[in-house]
Amino acid sequence: MPGENLSRDEARERAALLSVDGYDVSLDVRSAVGDHAGDGPRTFRSVTTIRFRCAEPGASSFADLIAPSVTAVSLNGRDLDPSEVFDGSRILLEDLAAENELVVDARCAYSRTGEGLHRFVDPEDGEVYLYTQYEPADSRRVFANFEQPDLKAPFRFEVRAPEEWTVWSNGAGERADGVWRFAETKPISTYITCVVAGPYHYVTDRYERVFEDGTRLEIPLGAMCRKGLAPYFDADDVFLVTKQGLDFFHDHFDYPYPFGKYDQAFVPEYNLGAMENPGLVTFREEYIFRGKVTRASYEARANVILHEMAHMWFGDLVTMEWWDDLWLKESFADFMGSFSLVGATRFTDGWITFANRRKAWAYRADQLPSTHPVTADIRDLQDAKLNFDGITYAKGASVLKQLVAYVGQDAFLEGARRYFKRHAYGNTRLGDLLSVLEETSGRDMGAWARSWLQTAGLNALTPQVLLAADGRVEELAVVQEAAESHPELRPHRVAVGLYRRTAEGALERYARAEADVDGPRTVVAELAGAEAPELVLVNDDDLTYCKIRFDATSLETLKEGLGGLTDPLARALCWSALWNMTRDALLPARDFIGLVLRFAGRESDIGVLQMLHAWANSALVHYAAPAWRAEGERLLAEGALRELRAAEPGSEHQLAWARFFAATASRGSDLELLKGLLGGTEKIDGLEVDQELRWVFLEPLVAHGHADGKALEAELARDDTASGKRHQVRCLAARPSAAVKAQAWARVVESEALSNALVEATITGFAQPSQRALLAPYAEKYFAVIERVWAERSIQIGMDVVRGLFPSLQDSPETLAATDGWLAAHEDAPPALRRLVLEARDDLARALRGQECDAAAE
Repeated sequence: MPGENLSRDEARERAALLSVDGYDVSLDVRSAVGDHAGDGPRTFRSVTTIRFRCAEPGASSFADLIAPSVTAVSLNGRDLDPSEVFDGSRILLEDLAAENELVVDARCAYSRTGEGLHRFVDPEDGEVYLYTQYEPADSRRVFANFEQPDLKAPFRFEVRAPEEWTVWSNGAGERADGVWRFAETKPISTYITCVVAGPYHYVTDRYERVFEDGTRLEIPLGAMCRKGLAPYFDADDVFLVTKQGLDFFHDHFDYPYPFGKYDQAFVPEYNLGAMENPGLVTFREEYIFRGKVTRASYEARANVILHEMAHMWFGDLVTMEWWDDLWLKESFADFMGSFSLVGATRFTDGWITFANRRKAWAYRADQLPSTHPVTADIRDLQDAKLNFDGITYAKGASVLKQLVAYVGQDAFLEGARRYFKRHAYGNTRLGDLLSVLEETSGRDMGAWARSWLQTAGLNALTPQVLLAADGRVEELAVVQEAAESHPELRPHRVAVGLYRRTAEGALERYARAEADVDGPRTVVAELAGAEAPELVLVNDDDLTYCKIRFDATSLETLKEGLGGLTDPLARALCWSALWNMTRDALLPARDFIGLVLRFAGRESDIGVLQMLHAWANSALVHYAAPAWRAEGERLLAEGALRELRAAEPGSEHQLAWARFFAATASRGSDLELLKGLLGGTEKIDGLEVDQELRWVFLEPLVAHGHADGKALEAELARDDTASGKRHQVRCLAARPSAAVKAQAWARVVESEALSNALVEATITGFAQPSQRALLAPYAEKYFAVIERVWAERSIQIGMDVVRGLFPSLQDSPETLAATDGWLAAHEDAPPALRRLVLEARDDLARALRGQECDAAAE
């Protein structure tokens, strides 16, 4: 990986020297089918012609290409010796002219890691499917280029493929003489070019829009998936959300969608949620649901569709200059995903999901030692790869939500409109956006940006209530705190809500005031004289980005009456605050689990309920005192089964509780119930055990030794599909056997035989919380191999291994000391690798503090 890196300084030097006029890329992927001869990787031919200018004739530079071999290189008609100019990742370009033409004929490798041109063979029918994934810098695995976002250019692609295949790219295409040729794109960055090829199931539709001036816009729509998933593909719903999103963004952006057609491909073994390639968005195929799922899954898919659509403007039309300003696309897309979800679709409670789920991701990331400002310091491509994180996405989106409250929605959207028109097909930095927002809002954006975009960490807001002799509020203040490591106190526009219980036991808001919290203590004068509250909710309505704390009275009220809180957003905010308190060792894990057991059954929002299930499980596995874990597991399983039997038959809440019950089942009676539900000897009214749920039930049976490899073979025979294979691989690695663990470890760490999806499945199955003793020997092995894995494997697989195999289940001071020992002995290790280990160390230290807090509650 180090030889494939590119530094920010190198990129800036190259951008100052070169400008690109256009690319012609010709790929021949007919080699994707048929037998593979030879010991090396399966390859395809890639021929690239780049037309570019040089500001200093006679200077030298380089083009990027990662390929097993280069057949020929020609610069301005002069043949170059590939062995002299190509080092495996770069092509040396010397004595450049003012105008240049570079032609590179290479053999590039198909990918099995989801980076570059990924090749997937469907085990169900043997069909081969291809797709590309590049961000931040993997298009150089497919064609020669200048791999940095600010060297934009138009692209023309042509692809030779097997006769029975269809091929798609960013522009509209057609086949003639055995070659697929695609319309030239607008100027775009290399990382958002795309090719999808294979016997995909393809559905079409059309979007039409007539603007106020009478002009008409027509956008051909397409959606595709593997043939094996076609029976489950609800393309009508995908198109519905797509059209709703296009209407919403046209209404608010005043800039017509600029990239012609709009295809959406759901592809196998995808590392990300989705990727915003203009004209050809790619998604992970898990967004096609093979079994019954809850409304939260459909909402999540709609959010991702809209997130990627927002990128057509924020990221594709206007692109950041370098990865430092990645937030200029990802933060905006994350915010716009929820903004449009609520404003345009049936998922009008999208801000609840944002507050409960997206912000949880941000809060965790912002307390890690690797936290960084929203505008980050990205030194190189490895930094960039790791910065697709909770800060860049969810914190940035939260900050933008605060910005809308700060400048007003109209000023914010008008700023976006000017930004698009001013910088269309160009590249920008932070100052370019701030300047238009200053124009439209009349506010000085510099101080806001310094506090919110250029500093790291998050603040905690706690209410202080002083009551007068008559029992009314004499003074209500908000106290703001920050961690010593990141002491910045920020300006917050917040709503403070006062709640009390009704005669029926409901907890309802009776007073609210908005205030600008600035500095360590702010008095909210508007609430003086209000009746005494039982609950004070700082950041009611979730206007700002902060950790909420409670005064003593409010905390006691929640412990007794959280289920009576009638407003779903307020309830989600309280749950999130209580979870943060658990992670911060301010609330014992057993108390949080007790609250879930007492009140989660009354939770109406299915997304919040599923998040509570995840948090409760995490509290038990990581933050509960080891001596209490068995009791906590019993309580959670009993509670889950009780709620499962009480849930409305056939409801999504029943399904959620069924999945949670499987996640907590460990006692013989619970496992026998799961076995009976699988075999049909047990029934729960309304619960349909479809194929996906069967795999969910099988995993705990396998992990606890109540099902074996033969049972998994039989299940795969029932579900002999790509999805079934991933489930089987995960369950195989979950078996409680030393030999199984050794085999799983070897397949991931010592071999490159598994694809990215099967690496992920193996790692997930390997780390079973019930198998701590069985996994203990791998703590020492982990620290012995990670540097080699990082050096030898692709960055995606390296990340999967370093994160997924960290011995977090060996949660002891000894493991913490071993981690510190590795860090001390490897100060010169790649910064991205050290960051991953530092993050895992922080999670472990936090877990140990949580366990100490929980033990003190005994």
